[in-house]
Amino acid sequence: MAGARAAIRYAKAVLSLASDQNIAEVVNNDMKLIATTIADNKDLNNMLQSPVIKSSNKKDVLLEVFKDSNAMTTNMIDTLITNRRLALLNDVAVSYNRLYDELKGVQIAQVTTAIPLTDDLKVKVLAKAKELTGKDVEVKNIVDADILGGFILRVGDKQYNASIANKLNKLKREFTLN
Repeated sequence: MAGARAAIRYAKAVLSLASDQNIAEVVNNDMKLIATTIADNKDLNNMLQSPVIKSSNKKDVLLEVFKDSNAMTTNMIDTLITNRRLALLNDVAVSYNRLYDELKGVQIAQVTTAIPLTDDLKVKVLAKAKELTGKDVEVKNIVDADILGGFILRVGDKQYNASIANKLNKLKREFTLN
């Protein structure tokens, strides 16, 4: 819990500095890259969490992996190392992305489908989500074969479940109640 609060504080500080220097979007792209790279690479995540590996070695690895990053992003990594909080790097990156989206009025629509969304369906989902929220929306597609078909749309705290698995579960409950 304390780590999550600290990550949000670091993210807010970086966003504030980046906004003042008009590079918030560039830093946001760096943070997206950091978050996806750490999420996709278990070895990198384990290295960041390891208390055995020296901070200088971690810094060398991060500077090599993210060598095209903005100076603001590199400075944030240095600050996390100095404060012995490098294990929070992924949380800081995710928090920064969320705060940046809130600042720009962009909301994330999470669409869970059994198969990847086609471009045509993505456009329809974007239009419907924008109609529901009144905000700009980005679509994040999650593929989950367990829903069998249909989709689950989650925007903010609202969820619409039109999956086949959900409909089958409703039928099952109706038959067991009668």
